Amino acid sequence: MAQQGDDESTDMWQFSPSPGASIAFLVLFFLTTAVHLGQAIYYKQKYCWVIIMSGIWQVLTYIFRTISIQQPDSFNYYAAWFVLILVAPLWTNAFVYMVFGRMVWNYTDDRRVWRVKAQHFGLVFVLLDIVSFVIQVYGAARATAKDAPTDKVLQGLHIYMAGVGIQQLFILIFCLFALRLLFRVRKESNEKPKLTQLSPAMLLLYTQFVVLALITLRIIFRICEYAQGLDSTIPLHEAYQYALDSLPMLLALVAFNAVHPGRIMSDSKSDLPSFRMQENRTQIGSADAAQPSHFE
Repeated sequence: MAQQGDDESTDMWQFSPSPGASIAFLVLFFLTTAVHLGQAIYYKQKYCWVIIMSGIWQVLTYIFRTISIQQPDSFNYYAAWFVLILVAPLWTNAFVYMVFGRMVWNYTDDRRVWRVKAQHFGLVFVLLDIVSFVIQVYGAARATAKDAPTDKVLQGLHIYMAGVGIQQLFILIFCLFALRLLFRVRKESNEKPKLTQLSPAMLLLYTQFVVLALITLRIIFRICEYAQGLDSTIPLHEAYQYALDSLPMLLALVAFNAVHPGRIMSDSKSDLPSFRMQENRTQIGSADAAQPSHFE
């Protein structure tokens, strides 16, 4: 976060940012978001609003950044893009969790991994993601408070770093479950090579690992960026931000464009049932008997 000096200058930027680069990423994020919207409608997948929201927040980030470059004395525009770019990737992270829950539902016989039901993956990990989200938003907002003293800014950055650290911890825990599912799907694929639907499932699972790796790269960058507090020179070089934050998050959105969950899990029965439907199925019998998995 740029700090105003004691002179009369109110320029929020400590360097000369490139308006062209900002506009370029604005256009790129808009395009991938528009494609996600079209894919959500085409494949009729309501839960895809989460990845669309991720794209919208990135678009808003670069709208405000572009305006801030044109109006460098505006605190509000600068603070808006600064906060949005810090928290927008959490939507992509949440989407990975939601997709994984649907994969467990579709590609396991018992619809669970290590006794955790498919329906609970999205619920539990998204709730954990929200915890991380709240911490990061609070820290980012505190760091961007107008006329905040240096110690308050540092405190806000430390809170934000704690939030991304917690986010990474949840990702690592999640990866253990994802690896377990990977081994199960791979084993099933080897035992039943004629089940061609398993190949797209493997591709989607690998895509989720790639997206999580991109998010992890971005988290490491953000931790390194603010590890030295306000003395860090990394924020003075926007190339780092574009290469290690914006580009990875753009690639994550594009990855889900290329390997869209709605295309691979397109069956009308492939989506997770509501909790009310689960209760009804429990009363009338086994859900597995009523709705066989892709393995059967």
